Amino acid sequence: MKDVQGEKDLRCVPLKHVGIKDLRWPIELRDKTKGTQHTVAKVTLAVDLPHDMRGTHMSRFVECLQTLGPVGLHEVEGILDTLKERLQAEKAFLQLEFPYFITKVAPVSGQTAPMDIDCIYTAEKGEKLQWKICAEVPVQTLCPCSKEISAYGAHNQRAFAKIEIVASEMVWLEELVEIADAGASSPVYGLLKRPDEKFVTEMAYDNPRFVEDAVREIALRLEADTRISWYRCEVESVESIHNHNAFAVVEKGWK
Repeated sequence: MKDVQGEKDLRCVPLKHVGIKDLRWPIELRDKTKGTQHTVAKVTLAVDLPHDMRGTHMSRFVECLQTLGPVGLHEVEGILDTLKERLQAEKAFLQLEFPYFITKVAPVSGQTAPMDIDCIYTAEKGEKLQWKICAEVPVQTLCPCSKEISAYGAHNQRAFAKIEIVASEMVWLEELVEIADAGASSPVYGLLKRPDEKFVTEMAYDNPRFVEDAVREIALRLEADTRISWYRCEVESVESIHNHNAFAVVEKGWK
């Protein structure tokens, strides 16, 4: 059959990314406590396209993805190498967006329940592999100003700490959750009984933090980790008494 995608293109416009996206795919992840964890990812796969090639072969992306085992640095690099070879490309790109479940223990009752974390793995390889991990962790912030000016109480709310890192060694998603929790007024849990609710409420009240405070606390912990060569962190509070959200961002390079 005629290879239409392989026809010569005379417009001389090279393309950065050509591929497939929004493909739902079952994946297996490495889990720090359980060994492995199964979840469903939204997948993007792409390659660069030379200026003189009309199109790429979309079915080959899915064929390459079928070889993916438990997701890790070595396995992802293997997929990218295969894409480059099968599609005659200089660069290959992979993104996995997925929910990752961690088990959290309530601070007083000891009750356990899973909590989902939205995560993204992004990898690209030309001559060298570039690998980025992103985790968005739900936390709690309590406003220091509200506490200071109020006769009793203070407004508090759920917030989200979005941490993106590039690392030279394995950094577990569970570690990023711990870093986010430590930077906030208090963690968020999957299951709380009344004694736990009392503990978490009072913990937040004793540890008031603006989004500016939280993102700085997280940055200090990321900066101290020698495995992490680059990071970006954003903390966004879903303000409980304001008609807007509050956010703060920090990126590697401030020091």
